[in-house]
Amino acid sequence: MEDFYAQYNFLEPELLEEILQIAVRKKFNQHETLIREGQFISSFPLVLKGLIRVSRTSEAGNELLLYYLQAHEVCAMSLTCCMARQTSEVNAVAEEETVVLLIPVEMLDAWTTKYPLWKQYVMQTFQNRFRELINTLDAVAFLKLDERLVKYFVDRHNKSGEHTFSGTHQDLALQLNSSREVISRLLKKLENEGKVSLSRNFIDFSGLL
Repeated sequence: MEDFYAQYNFLEPELLEEILQIAVRKKFNQHETLIREGQFISSFPLVLKGLIRVSRTSEAGNELLLYYLQAHEVCAMSLTCCMARQTSEVNAVAEEETVVLLIPVEMLDAWTTKYPLWKQYVMQTFQNRFRELINTLDAVAFLKLDERLVKYFVDRHNKSGEHTFSGTHQDLALQLNSSREVISRLLKKLENEGKVSLSRNFIDFSGLL
């Protein structure tokens, strides 16, 4: 568990020991779902490795990307559902092979009271995710779709370090609440400008970075 100690060494030593005693380490493959909308949450994940996409889905099947989670982060929306004892209002999907520690929800309140550094970590998580949600709302409200597409790739790089996207144009369309035809046209425009390179189910967006 060296990776755990290295990433979460800012927490109280006693808390680290508690986490190791009760947490379940689990690996999720790329595109595997960790949390579904409407699911009752019995545990929340601490991310050790990988990248998680947290989103909402409309009745029509379109997706709104809320934020990404990476190593040493925890999902604020799942914490909120845990506190309120409600079902999940988001989907969480592994964008790449991801390893997490699953913590029983009943520990959240106890640790928040018992460990000041854990409380600070949770509050900082809420603040960070709130800021990202504001950025998401700003993008939807004020940016054109071509600008949102570029922002999607840049944000993905900033979180994961990756400069490629593995998936279909339809996948992108669902995440940006658009149509495949429109996304394909915008990607072709970016390719003609030398900013992306397109191949089957694969996009290299190095030229945007």
